[in-house]
Amino acid sequence: MTRPDTDAALDAYSRVVTAVAADLTPHVAALQVTAPDGRPGAGSAVVVPGDGLLLTNAHVVGRARSGRAVFSDGTETPVEVVGTDPLSDLAVVRAAGGAPEPAVLGDAADLRVGQLVVAVGNPLGLAGSVTAGVVSGLGRSLPTRDGRTARVVEDVIQTDAALNPGNSGGALADSASRVVGINTAVAGWGLGLAVPVNDTTRRIMATLVRDGRVRRAYLGLVSSPAPLPAALAERTGRRRGLRVVDVVAGSPADRAGLRAGDLVLEAGRAPVAEAQSLQRLLFGEAVGRPLPVTVYRRGAMVDVIAVPTELTG
Repeated sequence: MTRPDTDAALDAYSRVVTAVAADLTPHVAALQVTAPDGRPGAGSAVVVPGDGLLLTNAHVVGRARSGRAVFSDGTETPVEVVGTDPLSDLAVVRAAGGAPEPAVLGDAADLRVGQLVVAVGNPLGLAGSVTAGVVSGLGRSLPTRDGRTARVVEDVIQTDAALNPGNSGGALADSASRVVGINTAVAGWGLGLAVPVNDTTRRIMATLVRDGRVRRAYLGLVSSPAPLPAALAERTGRRRGLRVVDVVAGSPADRAGLRAGDLVLEAGRAPVAEAQSLQRLLFGEAVGRPLPVTVYRRGAMVDVIAVPTELTG
């Protein structure tokens, strides 16, 4: 038999999850698309501010140009693809027949490891499915591939909320029902990932609506936030950097001489402490421009010059 304080805690947890589910479910659609070659695709999408706009994953949309969205009340509407950005795994579609009021967007920068999050989506065709868990990691990177083109989705949120096929493109929300992430992948049992909703995401969304694409610079680093060694932290006055987990073969980072294990301290002469710090530098204006990168390698500072290329394909 559980103790009264345990019962109270469980009741509070249930109330939060129930409230978030009730708030968000009307704003999350089941999305179905068909590529030009006839290949079907399916996932979820979240209604965001704008005239009938929904945010989903680029890998859900693929090369499709249209599809349909089905909302929790049974309403269906055709959608057209406004634009996709494979590097962030984000895409924007527009509902031709209108959409419900938008969900409230939060800021993933305010998330903390251990914080309660709720995922709402349409896994396995089951509309309005809800799972809950905690933020189990922040600032992760996710290597992806589209044909022969390798990409790295930066700054993803790791959660233990159960995700299944069809959750991709759905909402990851905090306890106040604010959407802080777009669920993007199932990395393994007990491990889900979501693209963060933050200033960079908002910039990407605005560019997709305006131009239909985001011209992106590409480095080819897979990284994760890491603490600086005590002596280095005292010397630099900084606490964290980005540990290079992997370098995509043949990428600008590879050609510049960056290696797995390097601890990135600066990029573009500015401190780097999280994946988003690096991602902010990699928009269209950085293509073809020398990017100074300072790393800590085997007890020594190493300066390299990387020249980002444009992400294509």
